Amino acid sequence: MKAVTRFAPSPTGYIHIGNVRSAIYPYLIAKQSNGRFILRIEDTDQARFVAGATDLIKETLTWLGLDWDEGPDKGGEHGPYFQSQRRTIYHEWAKRLIDCGRAYADSTPSETIAKYREASNRAKQPFLYRNHRPANSPAWEIGMPLRFKAMPKDYDYHDEVFGDLHMGPETQDDIILIKADGLPTYNFAHIVDDATMGVTHVLRGQEYLPSMGNYLALYEALGLERPKFVHLPHILAPTGNKKLGKRDGAKSANDYRLDGILPEAMLNFLACLGWNDGSEQELYSKQDLIAKFDISRIQHAGARYDEQKLIWLNGQWIRRLFAEDAPALFARTAEFWPAEATDMDRRFQVFSIIYDRLKTLGDLKTMTSYFFVDPAINLDMIEQNKPLKKLSEAEICELLRRSIAKLQAIDNWTPAHLQDALNELLAETAQKPMTLFGLIRLSVSFAPFSPALPDTLNVLGKATTLARLNAVIAAYARD
Repeated sequence: MKAVTRFAPSPTGYIHIGNVRSAIYPYLIAKQSNGRFILRIEDTDQARFVAGATDLIKETLTWLGLDWDEGPDKGGEHGPYFQSQRRTIYHEWAKRLIDCGRAYADSTPSETIAKYREASNRAKQPFLYRNHRPANSPAWEIGMPLRFKAMPKDYDYHDEVFGDLHMGPETQDDIILIKADGLPTYNFAHIVDDATMGVTHVLRGQEYLPSMGNYLALYEALGLERPKFVHLPHILAPTGNKKLGKRDGAKSANDYRLDGILPEAMLNFLACLGWNDGSEQELYSKQDLIAKFDISRIQHAGARYDEQKLIWLNGQWIRRLFAEDAPALFARTAEFWPAEATDMDRRFQVFSIIYDRLKTLGDLKTMTSYFFVDPAINLDMIEQNKPLKKLSEAEICELLRRSIAKLQAIDNWTPAHLQDALNELLAETAQKPMTLFGLIRLSVSFAPFSPALPDTLNVLGKATTLARLNAVIAAYARD
């Protein structure tokens, strides 16, 4: 069977990491069956609408390579794909329920409903509006809510993650279908939309499980065949004791993109939050995921959000993509270089020797500036370096002079010849590599770490390397 799935976010702000995973799984299910993946924007809550949020949703999906088959910018035979533009469709389906006696207009003032709720709270009983259903309802019109008329009963259903489940009469109520403004609630709209769009698999968070009694009652009242239900366990905060929220440090998907996280790494990370294929594999491409994803292997328990795992995966993907096509990966680094890095050839040289030390592309800004401009001389960094602490200023300067003389004599300035010269210098000075090479590395970069020393010196060039070593000697003379 060709699966039809959907991602139906609300444009109420940035797209949260948990929401992104809710797009990945339906995408994979649709693609592995050559089915359809639909993007639908649930924008009926106009009070929470945020301008620009829809564009951010689309940009995030595009960045991750989750191309939708139907939806905004793509069209399709089941549009419109904004719920605010589907008002007529919802009203037509609502009329079916009115005509069969399963929906009624409710003109009860909100103040009265609040009193009903307060009385239930005082009695320590769950508030059920069906216990206060008005005896006589007016004809429904825009300006008053339309409610579902519940006929509570037992329902049994199967969830593809949680198995066979039961919903009792106590889970069903006279929920609002159409709000006073004429727009539908999520409870009603998603069922109508899924039915009219031919959705076969409904994936959403497990927080919707308590509402399934009402949803099953609506499917039955509308005469609809149930889709497959796939409720996803929560992504948990790093502490593991609650659902991940915006206050727990998880940024928006767009913020991670701006920080230099690759879409391959983000897709890999989120897909494996609560799912695995039973193997030891850790790097999954989009094609790997399409081939291997299986609903039955979604874990029942929540998955703890571990940002360090994401960063580790990102470093692994940088190495993999560099090996596969270095120029293509380099082309994706344009926005991450320091402002002074204007020489494109030098950029590629630097990227070629530093890529395997990057955790994110954003590291380029802080790790590469000394390749393009002379770093500020910081003698404390040399003197506080553990292997160099035992040396006096005179000994440091003497090592620098001998290094300059050895490097000055190199005619063919290549990594191989530099390595040979450095090894000779090591033997001649009887110093340990951490001492001698550390001094040279700090003197030319004044950075916490750098690529292999011969590679670093090769990219800096002979003139720059010698000038920087001489500048450190001069700084000691002035100190």
